[in-house]
Amino acid sequence: MQYRERRNKLAEKIGEGLILITGNDEAPMNYKDNYYPFRQDSTFLYLCGISQPGLALIIDASTGNTILFGEEMTTDDMVWTGPQPSLRELADKALIDDVRPYSTIREFLHNQQKEVCFLPPYRGDNVLKIANWIGIRSAEVLNGASERLVEAVVSLREIKDEDEINEMEDAVNISAEMHIEAMKVAKEGMTEAEVMAHIKKIALAKGKGTAYPPIVTRNGEILHNHHYDSVLKKGDLLLIDSGAQNKNFYAGDITRTFPIADEFTDKQKEIYSIVLKAEKECISAAKEGVSNLSLHLKSARIIVEGLSSLGIMKGDPDEAVASGAHALFMPHGLGHQIGIDVHDMEDLGEDLVGYDKEIKRSKQFGLKSLRLGKKLIAGMVITVEPGIYFIPGLIEIWKNDQMFTEFINYDKLEEYLDFGGIRIEDNVLIEKNGQRILGKPIPKEIKDIEKLR
Repeated sequence: MQYRERRNKLAEKIGEGLILITGNDEAPMNYKDNYYPFRQDSTFLYLCGISQPGLALIIDASTGNTILFGEEMTTDDMVWTGPQPSLRELADKALIDDVRPYSTIREFLHNQQKEVCFLPPYRGDNVLKIANWIGIRSAEVLNGASERLVEAVVSLREIKDEDEINEMEDAVNISAEMHIEAMKVAKEGMTEAEVMAHIKKIALAKGKGTAYPPIVTRNGEILHNHHYDSVLKKGDLLLIDSGAQNKNFYAGDITRTFPIADEFTDKQKEIYSIVLKAEKECISAAKEGVSNLSLHLKSARIIVEGLSSLGIMKGDPDEAVASGAHALFMPHGLGHQIGIDVHDMEDLGEDLVGYDKEIKRSKQFGLKSLRLGKKLIAGMVITVEPGIYFIPGLIEIWKNDQMFTEFINYDKLEEYLDFGGIRIEDNVLIEKNGQRILGKPIPKEIKDIEKLR
């Protein structure tokens, strides 16, 4: 990884002052010495690749000179954790110029008498640290993050270099193994948790576990369902949204939906085919200069046309999409950027990452949940993940309020209240004149999935 080059580019974009990048600390789970699994801040990883708690970087924007702040291991530390690299050894691997004690950060910043730029902290302990180092109140930290620094980091991180693309291919390939294994092992009578255990085993053996809490559910209509107690039944569809975090922390984010029976039912095939058509056509249309908003609306139109062919929707498809009627069936966005974070750079502010001066976030139900709306650039990696969901509670509310009756056939919809949901998702590299799905092929055609069942 070209860490020094990345830091120099960031410094050049900022121009003057100091750039403070705060690493993460261990976070106690239920008492002081029992921690959650440690995960370093992703921008910190991007700029130096060091995955150790209790560190900070300060970059002089006028020179690019970088200092790594941390504390050396004590004798007690060595007894409990074994020998660890020194601060200087860590710095040398990332071509960092200097090292200093963590306890001197406040004094250093005070003596420099320069503007300090920092990113919006998403952990409470980092809010308190920044407040102490700079000498401001915690509330000022939350409102004082540098938008200029955020924009500079986004402009760098959203364009993946060759090394990063290779890392993401690796993450997707591990994710592929996870999903193929699930398609092979999931059987009637198993619990969702048992299936999840199979995919997490691969994620841990090949990488650093899953990139986010897996969704493994027979209730696909619940978009972020993290309960795994249900027993799989023959007529169920199992929706799995899970991706690996590879050894260098890059994420995969893949979704597949398949039957617990050996084959899809005719009804399942009809809905699945609509989602698959939306996913494939939106991927084919993705390229530099095309807005992700337009791809989202394209997927919505395909879904409306497909549901209309089944009698579930009606009326003019373009008018239905413009009104937001389709959001009853797809209340989320088509996709987001992905990289070291599964929702890449979301900690920096979703609107600053996914939108710009030209394309603003909508306030319409469903469309407001589109995380990425702006035009695509070669080098971006995005998810494309359309879905169709039959959410009984939402259907009941809309029906009672007589919403979009000119577009939705609520009588026909009664036949689908127990259907669940289907989502299909791949990770796509944007190129100048097209796109490429990352990783080895993961079965998504009906015939290919049924072969594995």
